[in-house]
Amino acid sequence: WPVLFQALMWVSLFHVDIKEAKCAFAIILMALFWCTECIPLAVTALLPVILFPMMGIMEASEVCIQYLKDSNMLFIGGLLVAIAVEHWNLHKRIALQVLLIVGVKPSLLMIGFMSTTAFLSMWISNTASTAMMLPIANAVLQQLCETEANAEERESSANDGQENQAFEMGDYKESNGKELKPKDNNINMGMSLSVCYAASIGGTATLTGTTPNVIMKGQIDELFPDNGGIINFASWFGFSFPNMLLMLVLSWLWLQFVFLGFDFRKSFGCGTKKSGDGEAYQVIKDEYKKLGKMSFAEGCVLTNFTLLVLLWFTREPGFIPGWATVLFNKDKPYVTDGTVAILMSTLFFCIPSNFPRCCGRSRDGAPAEAPTPLLTWDIVHEKMPWNILLLLGGGFALAHGSEKSGLSSIPPFAISILLCLLVAMFTECSSNTATTTLFLPILASMATAIKIHPLYVMFPCTISASLAFMLPVATPPNAIAFSYGNLKVMDMAKTGFILNFVGVLTVNIAINTWGVPMFQLDTFPSWANVTKAP
Repeated sequence: WPVLFQALMWVSLFHVDIKEAKCAFAIILMALFWCTECIPLAVTALLPVILFPMMGIMEASEVCIQYLKDSNMLFIGGLLVAIAVEHWNLHKRIALQVLLIVGVKPSLLMIGFMSTTAFLSMWISNTASTAMMLPIANAVLQQLCETEANAEERESSANDGQENQAFEMGDYKESNGKELKPKDNNINMGMSLSVCYAASIGGTATLTGTTPNVIMKGQIDELFPDNGGIINFASWFGFSFPNMLLMLVLSWLWLQFVFLGFDFRKSFGCGTKKSGDGEAYQVIKDEYKKLGKMSFAEGCVLTNFTLLVLLWFTREPGFIPGWATVLFNKDKPYVTDGTVAILMSTLFFCIPSNFPRCCGRSRDGAPAEAPTPLLTWDIVHEKMPWNILLLLGGGFALAHGSEKSGLSSIPPFAISILLCLLVAMFTECSSNTATTTLFLPILASMATAIKIHPLYVMFPCTISASLAFMLPVATPPNAIAFSYGNLKVMDMAKTGFILNFVGVLTVNIAINTWGVPMFQLDTFPSWANVTKAP
């Protein structure tokens, strides 16, 4: 049916001589394919290479250039760093160290898991951070439940005898051969949801944290080429990190209320100490001991990662000239965040994974082989999500096609109708990448039509695209948590429904408070006043 639908639409559109209508058809067709996933998302992203040249919107060479822009290089560099961190288990070491600090009291454990997951999601994929943290949470909670159940059984048996013990066991639920109280099941569900929600929230804090962020930067640069680099790593972090912290705290309070209650004495362990706490803490400690001492490779990855973040922050901090401005960008923006990301990520292929020894010999006396580098291309080829790069390119091609065809200057009432249709189609049923790719050009066009700052509407839309909390199918982290936490769809829907409102509230607080002075959102910028003939 996709081929039939496309053929029928082509027959009608080839008799229409308006580029705007042809571009609108391409957007609607891709929106439909992305929403239904009748063909792979990455394949749908390639449709502009076919449609735009055949419809006379853009030359093929001009379309293809959109698939490997500076923003794609930034994303590739960020992914290479994330792959190195995961390959050498540095993320697990960081996570366990944080949990050893916060302890195992329920509320502290929840905020420990949430803060650790959010931090990891700022640098590696939301899916990877969730997949790593949930088994750790599951092991710790299982140990807590087992030791507490054993202690209560012993106490019940000693005080009330076997009859009372049998009565108590009626409150338990069988799970993996172990007895689980309803209270413990609530904690289990709360911890699972806290990890997957924190992963989605944490990804909004950095420019490379999740795909929609990179899409927004690419489309801002494409639609408004004279914006002066208003979106870079430092400016994104300055706006989004405080918003992420606020969202994380409010989410923690809501999950605390739903699954743990507000008995602070029990939740925070004020004045109480249980034997199970020590045993659960020992589980975390044993996992950390299994990692051993930090290896040379881990140290190199951590150093390289830290240098990358420092270079990103200081390239163009905003309040003072950055190192790139002083050394390279005196008259043109030669060096971007993508340049820095590729520079530091290529070092992973050069730095050895073991400390090099001069004149080293193997056991048989032959010269020792050179140590393998921190990353090899086989590892990258296996773990790199190449389909996301095509999705990014497809989004940039759509934005460029909208600009070239004149669709980006359609009247506000038409934009409003199209936006409502897309929202109705995409709510809770498509990927955040596809949603952002389609919405951002429309929002940019709406902003220029009614003379408001484009970032005022594009920033909230981009961050909100990552806040899909209601359904297991909405994001991969949700699906992973659903499989771990003995959850029902209704449990996730009820909890996530409120968190969606919390996310919208915090984003709007951010954009209307510190976002205004950061980006001068109260004025319509001259660089946004772009009018191009079709």
